[in-house]
Amino acid sequence: MAMFRTCSLSASCYTPPIPTRLCTQRLQRGLITSPFLVRSSALATPAASMLSGRCAPPQALTVERDLHMATGDGENSYAANSIFQRKTVMETWPELQNAVKDVLKSLSPGSTMVAADLGCSSGPNTLLVVSEVMSTIRTHPLNSKRTHVREMADNGHAIEVKFFLNDLPGNDFNLVFRSLSEQLHSLAAVEEMAATPCYVAGLPGSMYTRIFPCQSVHLFHSSHCLIWRSKVPEDLSNGTYVNGDNIYIGKTTPQVAVKLFREQFEKDFELFLTLRYKELVSGGRMVLTFAARKRGELPMHGGVARVWEVLSEALQHLVQKGRVEKKKLSSFNMPYYAPSVDEVTQLIKKNDLFDIEDIRLFESNWDALDDSDGNVVPNCSSSAENIAKIIRAGIEPLIINHFGEDILDELFMVYNSILSKNLEKGKAMCPVIVVSLKKSKH
Repeated sequence: MAMFRTCSLSASCYTPPIPTRLCTQRLQRGLITSPFLVRSSALATPAASMLSGRCAPPQALTVERDLHMATGDGENSYAANSIFQRKTVMETWPELQNAVKDVLKSLSPGSTMVAADLGCSSGPNTLLVVSEVMSTIRTHPLNSKRTHVREMADNGHAIEVKFFLNDLPGNDFNLVFRSLSEQLHSLAAVEEMAATPCYVAGLPGSMYTRIFPCQSVHLFHSSHCLIWRSKVPEDLSNGTYVNGDNIYIGKTTPQVAVKLFREQFEKDFELFLTLRYKELVSGGRMVLTFAARKRGELPMHGGVARVWEVLSEALQHLVQKGRVEKKKLSSFNMPYYAPSVDEVTQLIKKNDLFDIEDIRLFESNWDALDDSDGNVVPNCSSSAENIAKIIRAGIEPLIINHFGEDILDELFMVYNSILSKNLEKGKAMCPVIVVSLKKSKH
């Protein structure tokens, strides 16, 4: 059975992937899902990477090439330190389920539904969205009776699903497909129960570029990637303005720098909406989740700015010790921005390409292992260590690229120490926005 090819609209050419026929009843530790048939394709290798022995010339830092989570599945990897992201995405299941059900209304028997998870990253969270989408499809009224579904599959009338896992090229797609293969092979015995085929493929590329043909996608999902900008604002990266010793928006960040961060977010988000509008079918849906600010909170305040300001302090400490050059710190800015609900709502309405079906804000503890009630941190040292692992897994590659690998362990030991004292003020809570959108009819 042929698998559709993993593809990219970039200049690189890709070799055809090898399909694997697999099935699962349970995709994640502790997450039980309905069985479904999955055919996964390994990510194809860019032809450019197979050039003969010559080393590529040095290249300037670009977000598209260099931004990714810590790879592999070791102690400091994103795969081992992403429970915060896992808990927040599972909080948004009602919005995702409603979007899938809405898409199913427009599909006829035997149709193919195309879905994409933008910013899929790697590790145990990658398949959460695939699992939830497939579970929702299976439990839809049209598919509620297993014998009926099996008959539909045998007659070629069952809905099939193409699911693309998208992220920047630096993402650890090898781990994604190793994990997929390992988890599904272990449960292949339940394949006879499967009825709704799902074809999974990796698709490298920036969400700030076109990555799909026009009107080809029914559902986009994105969790925790729209906080990342396409680039650091030019007037900060070229030194026209400086952000002092801040790596993001801190209490000492000049207002002109705050304005640059906000304007870069506005440009990127409007571009994202325009690109996805072109790629979605009529009535197509998007469910977007990202770290944010509470209504009325200034960019330098709140749970997001708090964890990054502590990292700025840790870097300043290494500057004072002579471990980091001051000019290195002054020239480092995060390609990042956490918007407010009002900012997001205004941009969507201004763009006028999508109808807001639902938008809400909830809070999640940066220390996802702390489920205690109240605002008092039970163990500041332990909580700081947990948060430090999450932050390191998300930013380690950028730190290495700019400051070098030698400071990593020391940097996060200092970060842990400063954050532990900071948590005596109360829990570090992260506001999170989830917005459900539907392509407008124009």
